[in-house]
Amino acid sequence: MELFGIAKFERFFRQAASLDIDKNDVRRFDEFVNDKIYDLLLRGVANAKANARDIIEPQDLPITKGLQESIHAFEAIDEDVSLDAILEQLTRRPPLDLAYSDETEERLPQIAGGLGVALARTFRILDEKLKNPQTEHWDKATRVFDLLL
Repeated sequence: MELFGIAKFERFFRQAASLDIDKNDVRRFDEFVNDKIYDLLLRGVANAKANARDIIEPQDLPITKGLQESIHAFEAIDEDVSLDAILEQLTRRPPLDLAYSDETEERLPQIAGGLGVALARTFRILDEKLKNPQTEHWDKATRVFDLLL
């Protein structure tokens, strides 16, 4: 199950960073977003445990100022991300030590969208003339996010 349909996915990247993305990039995008959401949830587990909670609350997720701004930019684009697709992908990962609250679950589509905006804009930072990201661009952008999230 995909986070966006192909037409929405292409429109999203055009609106977020004036990039042309094709259907072959859907898998890369879904994998990227799901990897980063899982990373945020792993840190959320540590933060919840440090605060003596047995459930991950939204404030446990390490949402930076930049990611929060990207979430707001995603909300302005007015596209929907499939919560079911996110949850389906998360069930394929090793289980977390803690469950997440309903409020945390409800935020996952906006976080996914914010990660998408941040990714699209990262492509433009890496190469401001870029029109259609290729494998090397995806690899570089992913390495940047791996360093920071």
